[in-house]
Amino acid sequence: MNTKKPIGIFDSGYGGLTVFKSIFKLLPEYDYLYLGDTARAPYGNRSFQTIHQYTLECVRWLFKQGCPLVVLACNTASAKALRTIQQIDLKTESPNKRVLGVIRPTAEVIGNYTKSKEIGVLGTKGTVNSGSYLIEINRFFPDVKVYQQACPLWVPLIENGEFDKPGADYFVERYIDEILSQSPKIDALLLACTHYPLLYSKIRAYLPSHIQIISQGDIVANSLQDYLARHVEMDKDLSKGRTHEFFTTTDDTMDFDFYAELFFSGKVKSSFAEII
Repeated sequence: MNTKKPIGIFDSGYGGLTVFKSIFKLLPEYDYLYLGDTARAPYGNRSFQTIHQYTLECVRWLFKQGCPLVVLACNTASAKALRTIQQIDLKTESPNKRVLGVIRPTAEVIGNYTKSKEIGVLGTKGTVNSGSYLIEINRFFPDVKVYQQACPLWVPLIENGEFDKPGADYFVERYIDEILSQSPKIDALLLACTHYPLLYSKIRAYLPSHIQIISQGDIVANSLQDYLARHVEMDKDLSKGRTHEFFTTTDDTMDFDFYAELFFSGKVKSSFAEII
């Protein structure tokens, strides 16, 4: 009988592995189960209804594997599906389980990164159009002005292994120019997609030196650590065997493993997850 109760980490594809990497580094004692819905990625341009459906199906699958706690390490899923899952689905289906996202933890600290009180948010169309960052940041830092820029071509570039190639430069420079043209006072830039850290060096090259780049991995990891410290009953329910497993909804697991290792910065050997 399997008594493992791992922390579930979910993303539409590979990007959540950048968050998982930070979580695993900070909290190595827990068991983890990562699921990438690569068969249906990317989520960025899909409707609210579709993203909610796909995300809920993956969360249910993680619950069935024994996960009492799931982290949506995906900005699009956090923006378009998390609230409904928390407020409706969990209450009727799994009231003793919990699902967390990446937007609120980021919004809770983002104001500490800016002196000018003006920040830029780079994300998928889904994240930007949801307005989630505007709402959440205003809740914690009403004096901070937020500018947004959708970067719809970045995820396809990254997931096709082109993030470090010369061809990516045009699209990186294009979106950076567009966000900076909205205000000369922006002094912090949030990578509001967990894929984007792989473009860090190229983004840095097209930014003035005084503008800080904010990735979410460490922010989410610190927030999860705080959550578990505050919710002792959940922490006690989680198994602590220092294991981590990877699953993908694509049957070509070797292809998933190849790209996943770039995001996770470590060895990945995945298994196929049949969601529906």
